[in-house]
Amino acid sequence: GVFLGGTQGLAAKFQPFGIEENSVYSIFDTETFPIEITIVNKGEYDFKAGDITVSLLGPSTSEFNGIASWELKNKGTIEKINDLSPNGGEESISFATDAKYLPPVTGAIERNWFANLDYNYQTYVIVPEVCLKEDLKDKRVCEVKSAKTFFVSGAPITITKVEEDTAGEGIMALKFNVKNNNANSRVSKPGEEFNINTDRFSFSIDDNNWECKSTGKVGEGRFDEKKEADILCKLKQPLAKSTISTKQVKLTLNYKYREIIQNKLLIKQSVK
Repeated sequence: GVFLGGTQGLAAKFQPFGIEENSVYSIFDTETFPIEITIVNKGEYDFKAGDITVSLLGPSTSEFNGIASWELKNKGTIEKINDLSPNGGEESISFATDAKYLPPVTGAIERNWFANLDYNYQTYVIVPEVCLKEDLKDKRVCEVKSAKTFFVSGAPITITKVEEDTAGEGIMALKFNVKNNNANSRVSKPGEEFNINTDRFSFSIDDNNWECKSTGKVGEGRFDEKKEADILCKLKQPLAKSTISTKQVKLTLNYKYREIIQNKLLIKQSVK
């Protein structure tokens, strides 16, 4: 009930280039065509103006005119999914209303259009009852060594499991299993460039009594070849003697995400 959930952040698609024939959009070489991409926020983080960068790729820029820019950003806020807007907010980004293919066409020619989408996003996970227990032999109230109930927001990077254990006398530890749901995506820390070999993200916890690390680094994670990572959070100081209680903690994952979509355009020779 805390979040609606889901494993998407941004959903994007090209609007039709022309008439659809055999599942491919086609135009004649004498015609112009629009280039427009519709973006829908399918997760639970609001896109702010300028959060999304859309770049057209594929065809050579010299082959077409009527395209003022091959890279644009979203202009307004695109709201997250919620009870009143379960499909999420959306915005259409127009690159051209009258784009035209310039070289001569003999018969027909295909052009594959790609749109590269880079955007900032966050994932939130709430663990409502972390067991804080100094004496593990005391069976009252809660259990330390167990899988924990958690709630995770809708996002392309999600949490699949949360477990609690000890990391020394009176020191509680939480292990978060993190997964990137899109095998073809790239991930970087906000403000950094994408690395061809490594996908990284940052994270923080809402309680200063805890310190969180992944692969030995505070506040920074790295995905392995399976697009998975672990975050280990531990109390900085041992619990006071006889402590026994439960407490909620919230972990936030912060990252820049890259996806790519594509569509095909068939350009046919017109009758002379």
